[in-house]
Order: sequence, then C-alpha cells, then structure tokens
Amino acid sequence: MKSIYNSVKRFPITIGVCVLLVIMLIITNENQSNLSRETLKTIQRIDMIIALGIPLSLCFKLIFEKKNIINKLNKVFIYIVGIGALALYYFYLLKDFSTISIIRYIGLNVFLYLGFLYIPWVGNKEHYENYIIKVLGSFFIVAIYSIVLYLGFSAIIFTLNRLFSINIEGKIYYYMSLFVFVVFMPSMFLAKIPYNNYDFSKTEYPKALKILLLYIIIPLVTIYTAILYAYFIKILVTRNWPEGLVSHLVLWYSTIAVGIIFFIYPLVNKNKLAKIFTFWFPKIIIPLMIMMFISIGIRIREYGITENRYFVFVLGLWVLGIMIYFSTAKKLKNIIIPISLSIIALNSVFGPLSSFSISKYSQNKRFEKILIRNNMLIDEKIVRSKTKISEKNRTETSMILSYFKDKHSLNDVKYLPENFKIDDMEKIFGFSYTHAIYGKREYFHFTTNGSKKPIEINGYDYLINMNSLTNDTVKFGDSKEISYDMDGKLLKICDSGSIIYEKNIEEYAEAVFNKYKNSSDSSEINIENMTFEDENEKVKIKFIFDYISLESDDNKTIENINDINFHVIFKIK
Repeated sequence: MKSIYNSVKRFPITIGVCVLLVIMLIITNENQSNLSRETLKTIQRIDMIIALGIPLSLCFKLIFEKKNIINKLNKVFIYIVGIGALALYYFYLLKDFSTISIIRYIGLNVFLYLGFLYIPWVGNKEHYENYIIKVLGSFFIVAIYSIVLYLGFSAIIFTLNRLFSINIEGKIYYYMSLFVFVVFMPSMFLAKIPYNNYDFSKTEYPKALKILLLYIIIPLVTIYTAILYAYFIKILVTRNWPEGLVSHLVLWYSTIAVGIIFFIYPLVNKNKLAKIFTFWFPKIIIPLMIMMFISIGIRIREYGITENRYFVFVLGLWVLGIMIYFSTAKKLKNIIIPISLSIIALNSVFGPLSSFSISKYSQNKRFEKILIRNNMLIDEKIVRSKTKISEKNRTETSMILSYFKDKHSLNDVKYLPENFKIDDMEKIFGFSYTHAIYGKREYFHFTTNGSKKPIEINGYDYLINMNSLTNDTVKFGDSKEISYDMDGKLLKICDSGSIIYEKNIEEYAEAVFNKYKNSSDSSEINIENMTFEDENEKVKIKFIFDYISLESDDNKTIENINDINFHVIFKIK
C-alpha cells in the first residue's frame, strides 16, 4: 500500500490514465454486442489513444523532474499540449485499423517507452547501465507479483464458482486481469523508479546477472558466432547464397549482442572475460553483418523495399552503427543506444524517410521498370504491350498492385488511370491478375470479410461454430451429437450412436476455389457465395463459411486445405 501511495503521489496523471483505460475497456466489453461496428471501432480507437497517454504522461513527468519544473501553470500547459497532440493523432493518424495505422502506433509507443528509459539520465555521465538494471529488475519482480496475484484471484473465483455454484461470469477474469496488469502492476513498478539524482556509484552489480551474462550467455554467443562463421565459409566455398535465412540469423543475434555488451560494460574494469568480449566481439561480428546486408540486398534487388524489409535493413544499420561505435570509442556512453533506437523508431513511421514513404517509392520504381522493359509506358501513360508479357512480369505487376491495394492505396501507384481497380487489369495492361506462385504452389485465401448481412436461420433449430467442434463432440437433444474431424474435414451428426448425417466439407472448399481461383480479389466474397445447403431424410443443414485457406499446384489443382472456419445451422426432421 505504501508503494502504491508513493506511485500515485509521484505519477498521479499516469496512474489516472491507467484507471481511465481500465474503465473504458470494461465499458467497451460490456456494450460491444449492442454497438454498431463503426461505433465499436471508434471506442476502440479512443482506448488506443488513452493507452498512448500512459507513456506520454510518464515522459512529461520525468522531464519535469529532470528540468526541475515546479510551476504548476507550466505543467498544466504542457499536459494540455499533450492532450491536444493525442486528439490530433486520433483524428488524423488513427482513422482506422489499417496496417499503416497499427505500425505507426507501435512505432510511436516504442519511441515513448524508450524515452521513459533514458530521459532521467540524459546529461549524467556514468552508471546508466546500473540505472537500467535497477529499472528492469524492478519490472520483472513486479511482473511476478502481478502474475501470482492474478493466478491467486483466478483460483479463488474458480473454486468459489465450482464449489458453491455462484455462477460467476467468465468476463470477471478479464476485468480482474485489467485491474492487476493495467492498474496494480504499473503502480507497483513506478514506485520503484529511482529519481535522477539517485547515487549508483556504490551499487553492487547483481551477482545472479553477472553469472548469467559472463558464464552462460557469453559462451553460448561465442559458440553461435563460430557456427555462423562456419556457415559463412560454406557460402563462400559453394557460392550458394540463401536469400532469406541469413539476414534473420544474424540480425536478431547481433541485436541481442548489443544488449549483452550494454549490461556487462560496468564489469569491464573488474572482469577479464567482460573486457575481452567487449573489445573483440564488436569487431568480429562486422563481417557477419556485411554478409547479412548482402542477403538483404539480394531480396531488395529482386523485389524492392517493403515495410518488413525496411525494418530489417534499418535495424541492421543501427546494430552496425552501434558495433562500430563499440569498436572505436575509447569510453562508451551507452545511453546512446536507447536514444538512437528511439529516433530510428520514430523516423521509421513518420516523415519522408519512413518505411511507408520509402516502400511506396521503391515499389513505384520497380513498377516503372517493368512498364519500360515491356514498352508499356508512353508519355507517362500505360499502353497495352504489343508482345506477350512473361509470366514473371505479369506476376510481379500483379503483386505490386496487390501490395498497394492491401497496404496503401492504388491511388499511390504512378501512371495508373483514376479510379483504377484490380479487375481493370485486362483492359489497361492486356493481361489479368496473376497470383504469386511460391515453389510451384499458389496460395489462396477466401473470406466473407465480415459481411454485415444477417444470416437467415428461419427453418432451422441449431447453430454452432466449427471452432466448438474441432476434433470434439457436442451433445444436444436427448441422444444426439455433432462432431467435426479437422484432419479428415468430416462432419457427422449422430442419433443414439447411429450416423444420420455425414459430409466431407472439402467439396464446398473446392467449389469456392473453382469459382474464385482466377479472381483478382477473393477477400470480399459475398456471404451467399460462401453458403451451401444440404439435406437428407433426417437432417436439413446449411454451411456458412467465414474463411477458407488452401494451396494449389501450377495446374490449379488443390493440393492442401490449410484452414477452414465455418458455422453450421441445422434441423433434425
């Protein structure tokens, strides 16, 4: 209670925002069945803005402490500016839940939470690593407290419900998790945040962390480095360059290595192993990072830059820059690590050098090259090619347009006529949309995309979701049961142990596939075209498919059905 009191006293705005977020999430959950989809999305966007207010208010408070701002009028003014900024973000940058909106939201959160980690120590010359160890150590301890508290309350409620038949609703577990992890946990954690004038000079390095880093993690990283070098030598000998694997193998390992060097730096003058590792590792890893950039470059040269490749490339540049800094600096100022990473995170989602701007530019240039290569661009207008376009160019053009349609807008594609749609490809380009083929396989995803049209259930008695049936049996009536075998795609209805209806639903998936396999847009299928009826002398049944994912060979023959989600409504005659 003392910790919570101290936390509320020091961070009243932040704790207040946490409480407001919990209240809003409960209101959202209680009313979501009574709200229209648009209203629900609006409330969810408001919830996200409130959640963004948590790290923003933390940064403001730490700036006040750092700059010793005591004047209440100045504080009120800054908080009003912060609220105005959140309102502008809501109206202009969080209009929907598109990929861009979500990535930008995550990037801004990363920037603010990293700011929370370094703002108190900007200008302090030493012991930043000890400060971070203290903060992260407190976080993990409080996280354990919170998990134990939640599990304990859950066990109490579950036991009361079972033993005394109190009929407690399941949503109480969700509300309890909100209280524990959004109110209790931040309150306990913030109470343990040291002030910026805290003296870490006499703080002892945690023995458990020292053993973990020096005698477990460093040997493992050394072995992993040797394996990567052996693989590097193999690539040079065989000249067989794997395009996608190398970049991820090196990137995440090198990113973790930055953290290792950061945390062992206080031990450099006290431990020989820490000194050797800190001196040599940043130099040894640079050739591996060059190999990583070559691998990334192969993908970019072939397919251009997308948001995912941008993030991998930029994170790689950051790690390389940090490793060069580690290799050349006489005395490290490790606070540069979170500061530089936060700047990169912000730059990656805002401005002309953001992932979105660079990706659109790159894909447009790739699109332009395809048009020029096939003599399809005259006076900055697309003309139909007089010669046959190769399958590779047709597929690449289709994928570029699909990328803009899914991630951005077709209006962002240069040279396209106004109000262009994917279905216009035959008329504009002279060829129809071509699905991408990976390893001589095509991947298809058919969905109703959340059709707003109500489902007609007149004349039926039961409705059940396939997820309730997967490899399980659901009983109903006096002696009846329904089951679905996911592997065999077989649905059965039995009465007193006898099968009264049996259906392999693969034939319905095949019917959808045959109808839409050549369609350019299978993401918005009308629900009627994903609905099938069947009947025998004992059962009348209707299958309403929400989602079908499958793959076919180059002859457009189904090879595998990966995932199916559907509802069943039926009546026993």
